[in-house]
Amino acid sequence: MDITAQSIEGGFADPVFNAQTVFRTVMDAMARPGMVRKLPALARPPSPLWATAGAIALALCDNDTPIWLDPALQASVTVKSWLGFHSGAPLANTPADAHFALITAPCEMMALDGFSQGTQEYPDRSTTLILQVSDLASGAPLLLQGPGIETTATIAPAQMPRHFVEQWKQNNQRFPRGIDIILATPDGIACLPRTTRIKTMEA
Repeated sequence: MDITAQSIEGGFADPVFNAQTVFRTVMDAMARPGMVRKLPALARPPSPLWATAGAIALALCDNDTPIWLDPALQASVTVKSWLGFHSGAPLANTPADAHFALITAPCEMMALDGFSQGTQEYPDRSTTLILQVSDLASGAPLLLQGPGIETTATIAPAQMPRHFVEQWKQNNQRFPRGIDIILATPDGIACLPRTTRIKTMEA
């Protein structure tokens, strides 16, 4: 299959309904941090972009929301043309220009403060990170507290950056500015909004 065909195929079969389904799932997961939500394979993006992360990008991104791609995605002509064709979203020149960032290797990603933090007047202009993680159970356990969590929640995403908890504490301190994270596994998602406090289980 040539690049043009790969770019055109694999989008939402029912764009309005599928986008609404994904959007509702993401909003639900943002409202209940750490809660895992199933997400059906509504999109079939080219590798190394997964169906879940691709569907989130198609539901949330448009021609007004620049996307930053990590090196593995940046190197894929088919991924870039697929995202462009199906979402219309331009590629951000730098992480600080991005409304969304797609990351296939979270363990190798840059520090969180390299992305747009928003401003005091427009905190919603920060970057939302979509991190592809193989699962939410095999990594270092994280204890979550904050709005939307009754007492505590626990999540253990794989392949997270080494100093993630320290970086996240700094992210909390920038409130109302700061980034939000969507963790995308092959079949579901969980979210970490900027209001969520995270501790390592040993602490």
